[in-house]
Amino acid sequence: MSSKPVALILGSGPRVGAAVAKQFANTGYLVAIASRKATEGKSAEGYLSVKADFSNPLSIPAVFNAVKAEFHSAPSIIIYNAAGFTPPAGDDLFSIPVESLAANLNTNTVSVYAAAQEAVKGWETLTKDVKKVFIYTGNKQNTGIGPILLTVTLGIGKSASAYLIGAADTQYSKIGYRFFYADERNADGSQKGMQLDGDAHAEFFAQLASGEEEVPWHATFVKGKGYVKF
Repeated sequence: MSSKPVALILGSGPRVGAAVAKQFANTGYLVAIASRKATEGKSAEGYLSVKADFSNPLSIPAVFNAVKAEFHSAPSIIIYNAAGFTPPAGDDLFSIPVESLAANLNTNTVSVYAAAQEAVKGWETLTKDVKKVFIYTGNKQNTGIGPILLTVTLGIGKSASAYLIGAADTQYSKIGYRFFYADERNADGSQKGMQLDGDAHAEFFAQLASGEEEVPWHATFVKGKGYVKF
């Protein structure tokens, strides 16, 4: 087993995913990243890079197996940052093909379940002193219906995953396994939308991983302030 803790970032995009990977690498974690564009082997930054298709939940166990094979340890910190959506044709909500909704729901929710399932299996093999945290990159869509139809399939997934994360944290926090739905907001509580700040996510995710502050599963946060209840 590795002497260093392992962080796995599922969905390593150029903004949030990249910033989070750098943050954990800089604080002593071995880092693995997974995405469709993964190079396999080692990335330019030295992370383990694993190909993954998040629209196929059955592919998730192979990602965790690759991490364990490389580092001889299950990841203790798992960040789920993958997302997908299919816009409707104009304002016709039901123009979205059913198969597209299903693929988006797999990426946004079903693969989250698969990843959480693998996370818990791995955590059972780690010592009690290791922090065990699962963080899902959420947004405000789980709290109400917005006026923009463009990301409706994303909102469906975010809402479902918020319930899943809340249920998981309620069940497992009693034994030290934490699950967070991390939702960056503007200072007034409004949705960040496409203006997400990668560095703000990285800083807040590191705080959640440290367990130094008592933060609820619905972890709304503001850049420079950390957790803020809205």
